Amino acid sequence: MEVGNITTVTFVLLGLSNNPQIQALLFVLFLGIYLLTILGNLAMLLVTRADSHLHTPMYFFLSHLSFLDAFYSSIIVPKLLENLLSKWKTVSSVECFTQISLVIFSGATETCLLSVMAYDRFQAVCHPLLYVVAMNKKLCTGLVVASWAIGVGTSLVNSILLAQQHFCGPNLVRSFACELPPVLLLTCSDPYVSVASNLTTMAVLGLGTFVLLLGSYTRIIMTALGINSATGRRKIFSTCSSHLLVITNFYGSGVIRYMTPASGSALEQVLSMQYSVVTPLLNPLIYSLKNQEVKAALRRVLARKPRLTL
Repeated sequence: MEVGNITTVTFVLLGLSNNPQIQALLFVLFLGIYLLTILGNLAMLLVTRADSHLHTPMYFFLSHLSFLDAFYSSIIVPKLLENLLSKWKTVSSVECFTQISLVIFSGATETCLLSVMAYDRFQAVCHPLLYVVAMNKKLCTGLVVASWAIGVGTSLVNSILLAQQHFCGPNLVRSFACELPPVLLLTCSDPYVSVASNLTTMAVLGLGTFVLLLGSYTRIIMTALGINSATGRRKIFSTCSSHLLVITNFYGSGVIRYMTPASGSALEQVLSMQYSVVTPLLNPLIYSLKNQEVKAALRRVLARKPRLTL
């Protein structure tokens, strides 16, 4: 199979603005967002690992989500910050295609993790007596490994197909990052196979996992409404509302971005910003502010006195 001319191509990221003053403001804004994202997700990761009360399947999955969000943000924001300070916003083909590959990997893995977390909540609410048996350590580990493996496989397939394309310029990417939809607009060969692969990925992972999410939460809501205790219903909705907010943030922007034809519009950049920059920032805030167990665990971790060893 003939490989495209990706090794000889240079792309130019048009970014968010050409105004130096606006670029300076955006640099400060996104630097603050990035630092808060890393700190928030690392704090969530450390709390879920350090506090024994959170050594449950739900927080095991959450720790992987926090790590993935920190990784996802690190794929996008550092390059964005660099371009905001740089006069020439060029990016090599290798760097651009690596970013595309990692973005696809992170998005696919997060989609799977969110579905796994929904299944975990379904078992906890609908089958509480069998929950410990159903969500055993072996199954939880297998679900996480499968999520990461699906992310790797999805990334490889779409990246290899994209590498077969030819780019003859001008290679102006109408975005602040290298992503599959805007880069596919630049190809001068037939992108049918890459587009079909992208749509298939979104249909299977995006819509497929969304059906699983919808089914899980439909059963959870039906179970909650059947409980006579108002306290019980409130606890169920409180526990699941954090997850629903995360799903809404991620799916509401990511699926729309990759399922609709790319045009380089400002709306597409807003959607990309939502799932690649804003969502990783909001996830740890949502899970910590709306979750009493996490807040209690954080207080316990902060209250611990350091042990002196001789």
